[in-house]
Amino acid sequence: MLLEKVISIVAVSAALLNGSMDAALPDKNMDGTAFLVNRQHAISKNFVPVTRKVNGPGMSQTMRADAAAALEEMFAAAKEDGINLAIVSGYRSYSKQSSIYGRKKAENGQEAADRVSARPGTSEHQLGLAMDLAKKGSTQLNTAFGKTKEGQWVTANAHRFGFIVRYLEGYEDVTGYMYEPWHVRYVGKDHAEALFESALPMEWYMSDHKLQVYDYLIHQLTNEVLP
Repeated sequence: MLLEKVISIVAVSAALLNGSMDAALPDKNMDGTAFLVNRQHAISKNFVPVTRKVNGPGMSQTMRADAAAALEEMFAAAKEDGINLAIVSGYRSYSKQSSIYGRKKAENGQEAADRVSARPGTSEHQLGLAMDLAKKGSTQLNTAFGKTKEGQWVTANAHRFGFIVRYLEGYEDVTGYMYEPWHVRYVGKDHAEALFESALPMEWYMSDHKLQVYDYLIHQLTNEVLP
């Protein structure tokens, strides 16, 4: 009987981890919306998502369909509030990111380039889930955006549409990048709302999420197996 219970819990755990990847390990599921990308978690150079054009003011850019629809909804809500945002940069291929990083490195050196630009394979833009935003009529990407009414609106409202401001102020040692109030990342409404409420970087949030899953599995195993 004990062995049967152990086997049963192992089977449930395997199903959770493999069959419900987005619930158990969303940061490892590239097909989901919470796949974690940073300097330690790279994307294959061969990964190319299916994207579509985002309809909105600014530059012509593409994103994954779910992210594009959410961004269009966010732009419409912003406009109703008198906030006019513009599209600057969305999906980037591995090769395009390689060119951008190479140029930054040549201009400013590797250390400076690493603070402001992702090495190829470590950019969220390659997922097709990230977008750089600016005020309408501008393509400038700098920290001053966070102090504008547009930037403040994005910070306060992006989570309502499934986006987060990915690189928060004061967490450069965690994220690996300087504060970027213009860079939003689509993670879906549930994760976005939880991240907004926690005010934590995605790295810490995903670690806590996995700990909760493991704690649940251990709790289930203890309750089922122990007499």
